[in-house]
Amino acid sequence: MSNSVNLTSKEWCDLVFEGKNKEFGAYVMRQNSAKRHNLAFMWIIIGFIACIVLYFGVSKYLDMKAEEAREALLKQQQETIVNQMSEEESEEEVEDIKQEEQQEPEEVQEAQQQVTELAIVPDKEVTQPPQLTTETQKNEADISAQNVEGQIGALVSDIKPQEAPKPAAVVEQKVQVEKPVEENKVFTSVEQMPQFPGGDAALLKYIGSHLQYPAMAQEQGIQGKCVLQFVVTKTGSVGEVKVVRSLSPDCDNEAKRVVRGLPKFTPGKQNGQAVNVWYTLPVTFKLQN
Repeated sequence: MSNSVNLTSKEWCDLVFEGKNKEFGAYVMRQNSAKRHNLAFMWIIIGFIACIVLYFGVSKYLDMKAEEAREALLKQQQETIVNQMSEEESEEEVEDIKQEEQQEPEEVQEAQQQVTELAIVPDKEVTQPPQLTTETQKNEADISAQNVEGQIGALVSDIKPQEAPKPAAVVEQKVQVEKPVEENKVFTSVEQMPQFPGGDAALLKYIGSHLQYPAMAQEQGIQGKCVLQFVVTKTGSVGEVKVVRSLSPDCDNEAKRVVRGLPKFTPGKQNGQAVNVWYTLPVTFKLQN
């Protein structure tokens, strides 16, 4: 019987307070106890849900702040790398590049040597001045001043043809130097080296702004310089890329990724023609202290 009795019902409350003073506060409290219990349970559930929402909200906010801090640190490291590269290496590297550009290519030197050898004029084209015999020298004592002037004029007219072959040598040199360049050959040095839009300073700035320090290299404390070589094609785009001096696999791959995405260069030229040229570029990775 006790299992079927609802202790919160009005009938049970009236039975308990039968014959008693119902105007007393205990009766009212007992009568409203079910409503109070339900209300308290509802507030407990609402509070629990609010705590869960607050916990996930705070966690999300902290994660977002941590991500912003990491991106700020990475950006600061990239700016530090750019500044150090431009201060420590840009002047030296730009000077080396200019010296290489000013040096005369080996192909042109060889062509000039060939021209010098081929510009020899055959003996049959050279007119030697007439040699005076002993008999002629004896007769000169008796020749008058008028005849002497005539002999000098004749000698001068005989000597002048020796200067004629010089224009032919110049024309031959021009033909030899401006020989056609092989179509698919990749040069290491040319008369006009490839140029990045905006110059070497713009190239270093682009590398620093797009370079991302590998997380594994940061954790292992790896820093230093890796040197790349890549082909600037006759159209100005980046072709084959290879590592000349390695730093670490992660750093090498990151440097190659940035180089492959470089904008088009002004292509190098040899004898006035655009050609494929090897371009050397050092990339520095340095951790912030």
